[in-house]
Amino acid sequence: MKVAIINTVIGTGSVGRIACGTADEIMKNGGEVLLCRGRGEEIEGYVNYRVGSDPDMFLHGILTRITDKHGLYSKGATHHLIKKLVEFNPDVIQLHNIHGYYVNYPILFDWLKRYNRPVVWTLHDCWSFTGHCVHYEYCGCDKWEKGECFDCPEKSEYPASYIKDASKSNMALKKKYFTSVPGLHLVTPSEWLKEAVSRSILKDYPVQVINTGIDPEIFRPMDSGIREKYGIGDKTLLLGVANPWRERKGLYDFGILYKMLEERFPGQYAMAMIGLKPSHMEELPEGIIKIIHTESVEELACWYSAAEIYVNLTYGDTFPTTNLEALACGTPVITYASGGSGEAVTRETGRVIVKGDLEGVIRAAEDFRASYSNNGTESLRAGCTAHARARYKKQDKYREYYELYQKI
Repeated sequence: MKVAIINTVIGTGSVGRIACGTADEIMKNGGEVLLCRGRGEEIEGYVNYRVGSDPDMFLHGILTRITDKHGLYSKGATHHLIKKLVEFNPDVIQLHNIHGYYVNYPILFDWLKRYNRPVVWTLHDCWSFTGHCVHYEYCGCDKWEKGECFDCPEKSEYPASYIKDASKSNMALKKKYFTSVPGLHLVTPSEWLKEAVSRSILKDYPVQVINTGIDPEIFRPMDSGIREKYGIGDKTLLLGVANPWRERKGLYDFGILYKMLEERFPGQYAMAMIGLKPSHMEELPEGIIKIIHTESVEELACWYSAAEIYVNLTYGDTFPTTNLEALACGTPVITYASGGSGEAVTRETGRVIVKGDLEGVIRAAEDFRASYSNNGTESLRAGCTAHARARYKKQDKYREYYELYQKI
């Protein structure tokens, strides 16, 4: 079996790691893989191909900001990609994120239709069936369901346009090209996104849910000196992680939550936020432990293990990997009922709260604090770890991809 895998990045980020993990599974079973990326470094041990160049990607981004025609530039880069794909002659083509300023989707999908081989497209967000945005939930827009996007309320968000709104013509083009490939098989990381796809322009294609996976050898309960280093002591530590932090990720809700906890339970809670930008340092209340972005998964695992509760106050997300990582480290999760964020959480491993209900978040935190106080620490943490290991091991998920390729 020969599989070509295309994504914005390879080897980094949750999607880039999925690309390499599925490649490993294919090669382990005697197959061949071509990894195609839009940016980033070449990954050793694989056959790599860089789509386009930094100047091409930069120009694509600049033109998108003017015209809102994201995915309609990089023509030469896409023709070169197709030439490489023809040379490799794959049995299956795996698409991940094709947004990211590096592919011209009409040219690519026109060729995929003519190539007439199975195509698996994993949708990690909503961009494929909207006229512009990658997530519609935050602004509550439902125009995409009618296939009639216009006057996009997310125009200034990624892939941002600061001048024109082309959401109407974008939707028409996506419908034309994304529904033109007969051998297209869709994958989503969550049931929530699968259900959204069933109401979109892509509703006639088969959809399979393959959850994102985590490495239980990295994300596991571990001892660290974090609590001592930051003077947390016996306080109940609430942890938040995002990349990047923004309002829709609950940035300001965290600040409000911290003040509420300090007023009601002075000296009993600590809060840490990882992935902040320097500009956020002054925006958030004093007392919050503020950590700049880290690429160290080992450091993240130490923070998850040190925390009593992982808090995810996102207003729009597909299936957050951070929830899985926290659970694997033995830390229960409190999250808003947003997108697929609550799908990994059971009553024994966390709480799912109505979006914006900080009173509900506090009640849930107090429930878990009581569990810890009543000597339930070991069983609570063990239950979280067991849940994550049983359902979200990355190798199991890579195997699901390989089995899908075999099937089709």
